[in-house]
Amino acid sequence: MNINNCYCVIMAGGSGTRFWPVSRSHKPKQFLDMDASGKTFIQQTYERFLRVVPKENLIVVTAERYRDILMEQIPDLDPENILLEPYSRSTAPCIAYATYKLLQRNPDANVVVTPSDHVIDNEDLFAETIRKAFEYVEENDVLMTLGVIPTRPDTNYGYVQAAGGRQAYESGEPTAVKTFTEKPDKDMASLFISTGEFFWNAGIFVWKASTIKSEMERHLPEVTDLFMGWEMALGSKIENEFIARAFTDCPNISIDYGVMEKTDRAWIYPVKFGWSDIGTWESLYNYMPGKDGDGNAVSTEKSMLEDVRDVLAISKNKEKLIAIKGLENFLVIDTEDALVICPKDDKSFKDFIAGIGMPDYEKYR
Repeated sequence: MNINNCYCVIMAGGSGTRFWPVSRSHKPKQFLDMDASGKTFIQQTYERFLRVVPKENLIVVTAERYRDILMEQIPDLDPENILLEPYSRSTAPCIAYATYKLLQRNPDANVVVTPSDHVIDNEDLFAETIRKAFEYVEENDVLMTLGVIPTRPDTNYGYVQAAGGRQAYESGEPTAVKTFTEKPDKDMASLFISTGEFFWNAGIFVWKASTIKSEMERHLPEVTDLFMGWEMALGSKIENEFIARAFTDCPNISIDYGVMEKTDRAWIYPVKFGWSDIGTWESLYNYMPGKDGDGNAVSTEKSMLEDVRDVLAISKNKEKLIAIKGLENFLVIDTEDALVICPKDDKSFKDFIAGIGMPDYEKYR
């Protein structure tokens, strides 16, 4: 495998609303240290993939308004490797832009595409897994997604069923995908796990740039048609205008819905490293170590809890005393200008904070 043909695309354009009020529109979660590691999500992701691809082959796609903060947090990132989205349109338009840009640079590019908000345990094994996935897609025209063995019936993740049943599931080798199911309910997720044939979809993809190009043009012409003329426009003085026009009309659609659920080239690679998608307060709670005997996770140095169970309590002031009585399965999130107390499940939180979109709350977004 020629390492110079290996590229990484980090998707870092999200607004991070599910981590409000810590994550704000001007500084969303990918630019925050959400897991108390001492580094932000984007910094962790960038350094993780430097172990796999040359620095000059690492691309970050983010929103135009986050360019400065990205450069501040990763100052050695080549400005030529920053792709700016004028509007947020989910992952399919993001991947289309990056794919055409890479094909212009290297028609033989092999690409790993990753979100910017994952936590990985055993980074040595992670790097080895990505290298093996690169080797596989170099020899096979498949669209590879990494599959994590589920540990609980989590309804926040997509589920992928391996073709070949339990034997394929246990083999640890790349295998064809039978079905995709996006965020099933808890009963369905429990059933999936009981069969021994389903993985969590990690949302990390590996493929040839040429393969994803052909499959997107086959299954998502409503996106790719908007990039017609990319060969001449990208890298020229009209690139920004070209991309602005394309993104204006792009549908808001994920690569999972747009391509992976339709293509006959979808494959899954079972992985063994530890993985967490820290996309919501509930997922952060599930990930956080050091919970007390009642399942409470508290970020400050001192707390006073009475009749409190399964609560996530976060304060930006680590010296603040958190005192709570009589709560169960709640979030308590404290910042300089906002305090949120809400049931911990993602649906309740999402429904509750929808009100932050009202004009009266603009300064808090």
